[in-house]
Amino acid sequence: MISHANTGVTEYSTPTEREVVIARAFAAPRPLVFEAWTNPKYIPQWMLGPPGWTMPVCELDLRPGGVWRYVWRQADGNEMEMTGEVREVDPPARVVTTERWGADWPETINSMVLVEENGVTRVTLTITYPSKEAREAALQTGMKDGMEQSFGRLESLVETLAASAERR
Repeated sequence: MISHANTGVTEYSTPTEREVVIARAFAAPRPLVFEAWTNPKYIPQWMLGPPGWTMPVCELDLRPGGVWRYVWRQADGNEMEMTGEVREVDPPARVVTTERWGADWPETINSMVLVEENGVTRVTLTITYPSKEAREAALQTGMKDGMEQSFGRLESLVETLAASAERR
């Protein structure tokens, strides 16, 4: 059962040698969480990782065959880019994309599923790597810390958006 008691905690698991599964519950309706996760208006507000990063480029064509591109920038000008293709979209329940961090990193398949119960939405993101070695290398990058900080910001954003929707 999904409840408000489950919000604010990110769970990580490695159910197979090629997968990382990340799950977190948000105290907001599924359409609102989907919108915050997929709308370029909101993504740069939360998907930032550690402090000091901005997202000056956020492009997402949310349809099968559409492409996306995010560029993060540190205060010193250092940049990091991520790109991919949208494979499946079933609003507000599911999105499947590819993800590339550049030539040094292999492409992954990212499947996100949103399930709502009692006004709480659980997001489960499964990242599938081409090999166990690729998965292990990704886990050594500080990925969990960056995701944890981003999800904390996403939680604040969806709470703000939900409160705003209730006032209307």
